[in-house]
Amino acid sequence: MNRGTTLFLKAAVILIGIPVLALCIFLVPEIANFAAELYPDMTYIKSLVFIDLYASAIPFYIALYQAFKLLGYIDKNNAFSELSVQVLKNIKYCALIISILYAVGMPLFYLIAEMDDAPGVIVIGLVIIFASMVIAVFAAVLQKLLKEAIEIKSENDLTV
Repeated sequence: MNRGTTLFLKAAVILIGIPVLALCIFLVPEIANFAAELYPDMTYIKSLVFIDLYASAIPFYIALYQAFKLLGYIDKNNAFSELSVQVLKNIKYCALIISILYAVGMPLFYLIAEMDDAPGVIVIGLVIIFASMVIAVFAAVLQKLLKEAIEIKSENDLTV
């Protein structure tokens, strides 16, 4: 793969991270305040929203960093290595953690959607869970294929 393609993908990884950072800075506090206004008797709901949404941002950025590392390995012609397998494994775990965090937070989303009469909130949560699971499965498949390719490559190196 030529360097221009990986440079483009690195830029795309950075551009994916910027809107999520903006959402974490500007939108998450608004959502937490909105939830606190909907349930003034539950003072802890604001903290739960912060914990759930910010906790899911951490593995998201870890996964972006891992993708950036993978692109660096590809640049150095080190794509077929155990390092790449480990990076894909980390991305898989990050995606699973995001799915679990949103699944645990679904009752919270349900409370907000129920009080505000906005079922779209639940749909958004389900879409995030589904998308994260798809990424986890895709990373697991790539991890397995890469392991097999590394084994085939090492067998071919030994036969020569």
